[in-house]
Amino acid sequence: MEKKPVIAVTMGDPAGVGPEIILKALNSRRIRRICSPVVVGDSGVLRLVATKLGLKPLKESEVIGVSSIDVKRLRPGRPTKESSRAMISYIERSVRMAMDNDVAAMVTAPISKEAARLAGFGFPGHTEFIAHLTGTKDFRMMLGGEGLKVVLVTIHVALKEVPRLVTSASVFKTIKITDGAFKEYGFKRPRIAVAGLNPHAGEAGMFGDEEKKAIAPAVKRARALGIDAVGPMPPDTVFYRAVRKKEFDCVVCMYHDQGLGPLKLLHFEDGVNATLGLPIIRTSVDHGTAYDIAWKGVANPDSLIAAIEMAVDMAMAGRKQRG
Repeated sequence: MEKKPVIAVTMGDPAGVGPEIILKALNSRRIRRICSPVVVGDSGVLRLVATKLGLKPLKESEVIGVSSIDVKRLRPGRPTKESSRAMISYIERSVRMAMDNDVAAMVTAPISKEAARLAGFGFPGHTEFIAHLTGTKDFRMMLGGEGLKVVLVTIHVALKEVPRLVTSASVFKTIKITDGAFKEYGFKRPRIAVAGLNPHAGEAGMFGDEEKKAIAPAVKRARALGIDAVGPMPPDTVFYRAVRKKEFDCVVCMYHDQGLGPLKLLHFEDGVNATLGLPIIRTSVDHGTAYDIAWKGVANPDSLIAAIEMAVDMAMAGRKQRG
């Protein structure tokens, strides 16, 4: 058997559901069978949550203690400046480990952008911060499950800003990054659908001209390179064709909710967030810190389990590509 890949799992916000879902996920047979996980976080918080919820604690060797939060002052659902600084430090350490090839991939538990600001965090989210740490300029967010995978041209921006950012260059880069990443992870010739921005993909310019000016030229350019991309396709039918007809391996979407609406309808509990274009493998849960249920024993670990499984699949595919 091939040696199981070592996967770094960041603990996320200590005051959120991260510690709980990590304890549940890492003690599942599914995960133990496929990888050697190590948590980058806080041993004291993990012990506290395990004791509080009656969960099996992790071994000390399975935790890289980056912080030592005063657990007597930490309350579920109430992040502090100390806990916010800690969750950022987990990301930084995990990125260094991945860049140094100490781990095969990193998987991130959820952070709160609002809480991160307490610690002076100046990035829109995880994705942009990790891209900064790795020196990556061209990256894209992919979210997916077994039934549907979507890649976003624009991510965390106001809807009114989207038309300005949907350019031929940005759409082409998204298609190219998607094709390259899917090939790296085992798809011989990824089938990529490219959604339009406007209703009915603009209806020949009746409802907008972004399709004609930006999206169609990008698709044509990609196809000239041998990429199997089609579009712009009407956003109201492309997901049906991808999911029910299985015509495509993924859908390139123009903005956040265009892709995440259909994705979360299908994969609300087991969806995975992955960052394409990085020099490292990074996947994440597709949900937030869920402060309202933190440390109550009811948090569902399925998204984290799926994120770890996807990270392992990507790492193993990368091994095969390298021979």
